[in-house]
Amino acid sequence: MRTDRGWKRFYAAGWLVSGLVAVAAAHQWKGRMTEMQERLEEAERVREEVLRRRVAEEQLRIARELHDSLTHSISVVTVQAGVAAHLARKRGEDVPVALSAIQEAAGDASRELRETLSVLRRDDQANGYGLDDLPALVARSSHAGIEPRLRISGSRRTVPAEVDSAAYRIVQEALTNVARHSGAAEARVVVEYGADVVTVRVDDDGRSDASAATARPGLGLIGMRERTNALGGQLSAGRRPDGGFSVVARLPLTTVSGDRP
Repeated sequence: MRTDRGWKRFYAAGWLVSGLVAVAAAHQWKGRMTEMQERLEEAERVREEVLRRRVAEEQLRIARELHDSLTHSISVVTVQAGVAAHLARKRGEDVPVALSAIQEAAGDASRELRETLSVLRRDDQANGYGLDDLPALVARSSHAGIEPRLRISGSRRTVPAEVDSAAYRIVQEALTNVARHSGAAEARVVVEYGADVVTVRVDDDGRSDASAATARPGLGLIGMRERTNALGGQLSAGRRPDGGFSVVARLPLTTVSGDRP
């Protein structure tokens, strides 16, 4: 009996020791896993910081190159257009509409270039143009030989900065394509505010022959599609059945990053 009791005590002590060892091992394993997790998180933070620094350095490099290569040329255009306008007035002549359009376009290009360089230096902000600037954009486009009209439907609201900027740039590029390629006399810009999406549409009445159709696609259309896709939206572009060309971009008011207006 004593022997049996001894063995039971021995087994109980063995189980107790085994349990304590298991608890200690589990605690040690948990500590090592926590330490490993902390090291992985720290490594990830370091990697992201390095990537952010490299992106910032690249943005600054691009900003410097843009400044060096474009600012001088745009300034020359602005000065030359100003001199030509001054000489026309000095001779008592009316300043040609095309010359005024060149001056205005050059001034806009200089301002947009400065803002773009500013954005490249501050990657957390979008540029300063948005849907509220469309009336001025449409008014400027009238100097390019087309008669654009703007219509806004739905309840106006504040939209995410990325959507606001992309909508403006899509309309701007579409109107530029109308002026360059379509031979249109009129263009219609429509902005529709929906519950979860804002839609921008640009239609023109340009010629619909094959040569015009092949001239329309290009880098501008690619850029519009990239802007739309980046926000999780949809873009369609093509000839209209009754002639002309149409660009429609549907941009979600909830961006891919999950931000709400």
